[in-house]
Amino acid sequence: MTRTDTMIDSKLAGTVAIVTGASSGIGNATARLLAEHGATVAVVARRKDRLDALVDAITTSDGTALAVEADVTDRTQAEHAVNTVVDRFGRLDILVNNAGLMLLGTVLDQDVDDWERMIAINQRGLLYMTKAALPHLLAAAEDPLRGVADVVNISSIAGRQAWPKFAAYNMTKFGVNGFTEALRQEVTQKHVRVGVLEPGAVATELKSHNSSEVEQELLASEAENIPQLLEPEDIAESIAFMVTRPRRSSIAELWAMPTAQA
Repeated sequence: MTRTDTMIDSKLAGTVAIVTGASSGIGNATARLLAEHGATVAVVARRKDRLDALVDAITTSDGTALAVEADVTDRTQAEHAVNTVVDRFGRLDILVNNAGLMLLGTVLDQDVDDWERMIAINQRGLLYMTKAALPHLLAAAEDPLRGVADVVNISSIAGRQAWPKFAAYNMTKFGVNGFTEALRQEVTQKHVRVGVLEPGAVATELKSHNSSEVEQELLASEAENIPQLLEPEDIAESIAFMVTRPRRSSIAELWAMPTAQA
């Protein structure tokens, strides 16, 4: 069976995408789906073994992928990741800033180091990747292949609504929303579309970075109030929808919720 037979469609044929936080969850599912749509996908994260497994899965399905081991919170590594992709494939059309961390606790009791870690990955990493990628995205938007390029920033419903114990995480995600909107106004007229996607509860590893006590509290709350979480593939489909719109269409914001949470 040929690649054409197995692809969902070829709307992204010839394009190159970077997906951060691709070693699990939403990033992993997004990389697979963009490859199915025809994109060459560079997957970026710290866990190289998982990236290699993802690349193997994509290439086994006749896709093209590249594993780039990098800590996006380090500016030099983030810039090197983007340059590695452009040097290898000659272009960059799509950036999905998915890497993120959610650590919860009250302002009084939470360790400040947790705040620093979230700011580093949720905000600085996104800033570094976007800054490095933007010149290449602007160039791709002028290319006749599609005449458009895309940035999709993964935020959260915590970027829209605040809750106790979420204060620092809320701050990082409200910041992502604000940055995304400002950037959208700067470059969308140049056909670099910029959108933010705000998922609700998704079945990923995000909660597992918390203490066991906080994680169990979150799991219990979800089991009680959200009987069916979203799957990473649900968010990947939303990302794919945003980046496969016709050139005339730009999705600035997309809010994806489990039905039971909406």
